[in-house]
Amino acid sequence: MSERSPVSGSPLLANDTFLRALRREQTPYTPVWLMRQAGRYLPEYRAVRAQVPDFVSLCTSPDLAAEVTLQPIRRYGFDAAILFSDILILPWALGHGLEFKEGEGPVLPKLRDEAGVAALDPGRLLDKTRPVMETVRGIRAGLKAEGYGDTALIGFAGAPFTVACYMIEGGGSKDFANTRALAYGQPALFQRLMDVLTDATVEYLSAQVDAGAEALMLFDSWAGVLSPLQFRAHVMAPAARIAAALKQRHPGVPVIGFPRLAGIMVRDYAATGVDGIGIDTGSDIAAIAALLPLRLAVQGNLDPLAVVAGGEAMRTEAAAILSAMQGRPFIFNLGHGIVPQTPPEHVTALLEQVRAA
Repeated sequence: MSERSPVSGSPLLANDTFLRALRREQTPYTPVWLMRQAGRYLPEYRAVRAQVPDFVSLCTSPDLAAEVTLQPIRRYGFDAAILFSDILILPWALGHGLEFKEGEGPVLPKLRDEAGVAALDPGRLLDKTRPVMETVRGIRAGLKAEGYGDTALIGFAGAPFTVACYMIEGGGSKDFANTRALAYGQPALFQRLMDVLTDATVEYLSAQVDAGAEALMLFDSWAGVLSPLQFRAHVMAPAARIAAALKQRHPGVPVIGFPRLAGIMVRDYAATGVDGIGIDTGSDIAAIAALLPLRLAVQGNLDPLAVVAGGEAMRTEAAAILSAMQGRPFIFNLGHGIVPQTPPEHVTALLEQVRAA
């Protein structure tokens, strides 16, 4: 049976292009998916979100979370679906408080002492994340039932440092000064927190693979706020432990690392054992790719605001990225998540451009 692409109407190949790119194989076209491709810019997402009282409820309602994961696949035919959840579900599952306030974002208790670390309970992790695993199974079944059975499914987690940032600050921050101060001033305490989060991340991602995820992504959104020495200790070392443990448990399941804002430090990050590296918007993707060994796939890095603008601005930026990555296994994506004010038709135009390249 020949499937049709929702964007172009052209026949889809057995849609393994995303996984082939991660294996550094040549692909018939550039695979594409977008960070936060399921979200508030889609009217169908907003309709589902209105059915639940809060964001955590949506993330832990398997039927609804699976539905919103599938929405952009139906609309656009992306080469990969990514589990709809949030990086802060992991500390929530460990017993740390979490709520999302309208217009404010995530709010958590501020973890600043030994008691806060001791209160985290890894023993409750798998039980509390059972709904997430049900979501993964539901997505996999839904993709098959709706004719997208070969579309890759990405599981994900927040990297330990970025998750720690939110736990220590109690939410978002411009510079995560309290987190950095704790890492410098109380290194033993900070390391204990990182160890708990690293071990929990391995278990969480491993469970996602058992449930049906075919690739994994590690989001380290605030990696770039650290000095090089701290980056090696708190971004690279946990990533290496996570990648090694996952490869031992699940050989052949690729891992993409996204050390956002890391700049030239991605050259060092390449040694962590990940299979691909996501590049953020602020980096020259050709220059960064030149620093990386050919064994690594590259993913990135269009500015999400270029997609908001659309038109010639978006076409020019996307064309420059595609040209820079020509001849190298590459996954087209944004340099950070798609933003709520993005017109859905601009995403359609972007995919048409990428697929035509």
